[in-house]
Amino acid sequence: MPFRSDSEAAMPGREQRARDDRSSRATSWHREDEPPTRRLLPGALAAAAAFVALWPFTSVIEPGAWSLSVTLVVVATALTGIAVRTALQHRASWMQEAVTFLAQLVVAAGLVTLMVAGDTALFGVAPTPATWSIFGSLAERAWEEIAFGSAPLDATPGLQLVLSAGFAGVAIALDQLVAQRNALLAVLLTGVIGAVPMIVTVGGANVVWFVLLGVLTLMLFQYTARQHPQAPTRTSPSIAAGIGVVALAATVILAPGVPISASWAGAGAGVTVNASLRLGDDLRRPAPVEVLTVAAEGEVAPYLRLATLSRFDGRIWHPDESEVRPQTEGFGDPDWSDAIETEDRLTSVRIIRMSSSWLPVPYPATRLRGVPSAWQVMPDNRTVVSESSDAVGNDYTVSSVAVTPTLEQIRAASAAATTPAGDDADLPPVVGALATEVTAAASSDYDRLIALQNWFRSDFTYSLDTPVEEGFDGTGAEAVADFLEERSGYCIHFAGAFALMAQELGMQVRIVVGYLPGVLTDQERGDESVFSVSSDQLHSWPEVFFQGVGWVPFEPTASLGVPTRFLPGANTGTGTGTPTAPAPTAEPGAAPTSGPELERGDAEDDAGATGPLRRLDPTPIALGVAGAVLIVLLPALIRQARRSVRLRRARDGDAMAAWSELRDTLLDLRIPVSDADTPRVRAANLTRERRIDGDAMRRVTIAVERANYARNATDAGDLAAPLTEILRDLHRSVDGRARLVAVLIPRSLIAGRGADAPVLA
Repeated sequence: MPFRSDSEAAMPGREQRARDDRSSRATSWHREDEPPTRRLLPGALAAAAAFVALWPFTSVIEPGAWSLSVTLVVVATALTGIAVRTALQHRASWMQEAVTFLAQLVVAAGLVTLMVAGDTALFGVAPTPATWSIFGSLAERAWEEIAFGSAPLDATPGLQLVLSAGFAGVAIALDQLVAQRNALLAVLLTGVIGAVPMIVTVGGANVVWFVLLGVLTLMLFQYTARQHPQAPTRTSPSIAAGIGVVALAATVILAPGVPISASWAGAGAGVTVNASLRLGDDLRRPAPVEVLTVAAEGEVAPYLRLATLSRFDGRIWHPDESEVRPQTEGFGDPDWSDAIETEDRLTSVRIIRMSSSWLPVPYPATRLRGVPSAWQVMPDNRTVVSESSDAVGNDYTVSSVAVTPTLEQIRAASAAATTPAGDDADLPPVVGALATEVTAAASSDYDRLIALQNWFRSDFTYSLDTPVEEGFDGTGAEAVADFLEERSGYCIHFAGAFALMAQELGMQVRIVVGYLPGVLTDQERGDESVFSVSSDQLHSWPEVFFQGVGWVPFEPTASLGVPTRFLPGANTGTGTGTPTAPAPTAEPGAAPTSGPELERGDAEDDAGATGPLRRLDPTPIALGVAGAVLIVLLPALIRQARRSVRLRRARDGDAMAAWSELRDTLLDLRIPVSDADTPRVRAANLTRERRIDGDAMRRVTIAVERANYARNATDAGDLAAPLTEILRDLHRSVDGRARLVAVLIPRSLIAGRGADAPVLA
């Protein structure tokens, strides 16, 4: 109800004029006219936000057509918004935004159709039933790549479709939010979309990206705040800077400590395999998963090869890129002579969670059945490749042979390279010196290689951690030298060192990337046993070419698989060496293996047992969810911090702090407020319309009036208690939804001053 203070009643004319002067100066601090409507700036800011959200995706997906597609979609969306709003500038605001949204939707859909499946669309942009069918298959394929792959994913047409369509939606949403001056929601959308790749893939905090996000936040908040007609003509970026600094600091501090999964779908996903020998991250997965199954006769499964690498340049081994041919033309002539005994084999492979442009096949493969024609064979190394298809989901059968020379035959064969190894690699002297030292007592190429194999398996240890800790997680010349000194590493170190040492001995050598034999299960497929192959059985091993025998694999990796060896024939003096007893396969290992023995603290407790089922580590998920919640709650936390500071100042008698908190609470609750109201008018309105406690309101109002107009400052006493009572009554006067919105999206953080300040958040 209305009341008058003694100070106001006794205010002399001179003080009243001073008050009017202050009011006039305060009014001039605000704009008095509507600022010009801008068309280009909001469109540019929305496009910039979309590109900021896009940037982290470039680190988890290989460059390709998707990059250009997404860029064109974002730019086209922004230009469409600018053009339509300019053309309809004299129309009603709701009509402008409705037409703009529809136009952007049509343009984006047409552009995505043109770039992904334009040859099936009407005029290249209007989808037809055939177009929708292609979209469906590509989307399904993209989901498999995301669910079963690990970064960096290949740039496939499926990902091009999903990313183009997804960022079309993001660009349209950001454009609408910026146009409506909803800066807070635009920043949250940008941050959430951009943070997804960093949360679910391997990698640390992208500090540069967070800095860009902070800069974008400042620009969006400044733009939206200045658009209000009675917003300050000069705005302070302190609030926006506070949000950006807190978000950046929290993320940079917390992100490096988050144990991130190597796959997009967490521990339940498989792997993406390439031929770069970057196997460390896949082998160090905390929870290996089944990637494929193998059906074969007997209790032994074969090694499965994906690709071979024959050329070493001193830094990396390069995958073979020889001529490919259709499956119908076969795998080419055999490398072994008729004098070598062989045995036909049949192996069925079902790919469950492995994304690759190579199909895993046993060696040496002779025939392939059940695979689409897009897959072609590479005769030089008997591998199966495709430029447009993915291995995941394939179920096929491979015919192969087991090449089993006798000990006499393999010793008589030469492993000398027919052409020099080349001068591409300058190897450390220790490689050749150790190769000569270890093989000094051997008299044949085969015996030299067996000596190397035994040396590695007896004098070295298998470890997934040592290479990372010691800084030589690779197969370069210096990494091999470090490995030979440390004598601890995993399969790529053993294979790389063995290959270079064999090459120093003048032999023709290459490295194979593939999978170890799987673990025998209790399932059967017809008369065949079924073996399960998990992601931690990804492996690499060396092969050496023997004249008349072909490529012979070796297994130097300590504690893994079964080493290669051949048995003597019954008639050692015949020259042909035809065995009378079964000889072991030439593959590196004839017994099933469970893969690398990971160094775990609880290994002794499970010794001799099959081991409990691996449990999903909830820590990455919990921390990822906590990070997302922190981003969502960041405005609320900043608002709560500001309220706490003001309440503390109000407790000390600061009337203006109490009044500022009252005004901001009104803004947060979407209760109409005008800065033209005097404290007494506002108090009367709130008491009448919102049922605010009259005594509490009177105490605060009188304190504000005395702080503004009293000749001498007086102690207002503790204003925190009445202010808290007022704020409690205000929250009770609105419904639950309004209270929730006030907490999560506090309008006062960015709303400008003025009558009935609009929603700027």
